[in-house]
Amino acid sequence: MAWDTERTKKLLLDAAIEEFAAKGPEAARVAAIATRAGVNKERIYQYFGNKEALFGAVLECELSRLADAVPLTGESAADLGDYTARVFDYHRRNPHFLRLLAWEGLHRGEAVAAEDERTGHYARKVAAIGEAQDAGALTGDVPAGHLMYAVIALTAGWFNLPQLVRMVAPETAGAQPGEQREALVGLVRRLAASPSADSGHAQGHTAT
Repeated sequence: MAWDTERTKKLLLDAAIEEFAAKGPEAARVAAIATRAGVNKERIYQYFGNKEALFGAVLECELSRLADAVPLTGESAADLGDYTARVFDYHRRNPHFLRLLAWEGLHRGEAVAAEDERTGHYARKVAAIGEAQDAGALTGDVPAGHLMYAVIALTAGWFNLPQLVRMVAPETAGAQPGEQREALVGLVRRLAASPSADSGHAQGHTAT
């Protein structure tokens, strides 16, 4: 039955997310994923084709979950700091996706899974930031793609490179997550600030 198939796929995807995040795509084993899911490993080949395709499906699944949980539109991109805060909160609750990306970067080189679909996802994010730039809410001095990548890289680094946080910014490394979040949000807001918005803000303070 169709619902059995979908349930089995979900069990396999959830198990694969855990296994790939813990061991990486090279070391993870199909048999271990099937055992974790409580499903015959032949179902992996039936539904996904091979381990490489399963890894691609896992990345697409995780990216879709992130997009659903933390949407970005031209309107919401106007406050890129708020979006960054929501991304930070999501990754703090769901650490698997950043680990999967780190493993992919280490082992996959230029050949990445589901690249076209994932590129399309990020293109929509970049377009939303471009809309906010066109509206004057964000700086136009930094390309929209660079701003999007900055949000991703800064947030990911906080979670994937904690040892560097301790060495580079020890006063922040020991801070509570809320304080770390605030520091990250402030940095992104300064990076993305529109000169016109800053001018208006300053004039408002002067008038006061």
